[in-house]
Amino acid sequence: MRRPARPQLRLRHLPGLRLGTLRVTSLPVLEQEQLSLAVESGWRTLDARARGTRFLELPVASALNSPSATGMSFWSLNPYIGCEFGCTYCYARDTHRYAVERALDGHRLGAADAADFRSLENWDAFERRILVKSGLEQALVRTLDPARLNGAMLLIGTSTDPYQPAERRFGRTRAVLERLLGWRGLRIGITTKSPLILRDLALLRQLAERHEISVSVSLATLDARIARRLELRSPVPSARIRALARLRAAGIDAGLMIAPVVPAITDSRQALDALIGAARQAGARWVVGSALRLGPAARRRFLPYLEREFPELAARYHRAYSRRNSAGRAYIDALHRRLHAVKRRHGFES
Repeated sequence: MRRPARPQLRLRHLPGLRLGTLRVTSLPVLEQEQLSLAVESGWRTLDARARGTRFLELPVASALNSPSATGMSFWSLNPYIGCEFGCTYCYARDTHRYAVERALDGHRLGAADAADFRSLENWDAFERRILVKSGLEQALVRTLDPARLNGAMLLIGTSTDPYQPAERRFGRTRAVLERLLGWRGLRIGITTKSPLILRDLALLRQLAERHEISVSVSLATLDARIARRLELRSPVPSARIRALARLRAAGIDAGLMIAPVVPAITDSRQALDALIGAARQAGARWVVGSALRLGPAARRRFLPYLEREFPELAARYHRAYSRRNSAGRAYIDALHRRLHAVKRRHGFES
């Protein structure tokens, strides 16, 4: 039986991109987690790493962020707040900042935790103080109402990578996916940089029998050296392409998300051609891409880093991003034309 056509959804403020046949932005900017805390006490430390990263338990009473709360056209769910991958450009640093500021304002943190967060820069806390949501799957069972979703997409991993290294230890993402087997007919999307998603391949196939499932593998460049400079601890590009190929071989609807395209670093026609060609060879169903956006916290992280790693570009970036989040309409339009041409060359629909 053929699936019914997916409705075309447009999000505010950002150029529309295709996810299969759904129009979405690659990553929602400045999405604010709508946290409902189950307790008013401090965040218990669940684990700690030698390099200084701590994992803190964040009890929650709600699981989903609604379109009315975020201003987006989809529902979202994030098992973690913060991410160990440490991508220098990541906009979600602002989401982490909002969560911590609300906890501080609401006096939900003890004196020691409050002092700890205040001692860290916002961008640094995002990478080194990962909030692990507890009670998430139970909250999902209590509150998920397919009628309220009304056919809108439920996206997992809009403000954190759901398969970051913490998932090996805490399994929050897998627990959510297991609970979603209790419903039918949902439209579920997952975005990740991590081959760890292959751990759940059998589960994804089960979900695909009950829901409309799509996976976006996020990758900015095929050049491993550039990737390491931009994404300090993320999986190497070749591992992500292999994960995409395995997802497709298993029958999962999966594609490539080039998010972000970093001006003057990953946006050359040659670089995009190599990346999109690799996606085609891996069997990707689609390719989407969008230009770098920098919110306030991300800007404070990325621009000083750029001055050290790519000093020849510093002046251009400060002109482009010092007073706004985007590279400007002229650049976005030019990038759209380039992506369109390269995708057409490799047989992808625009």
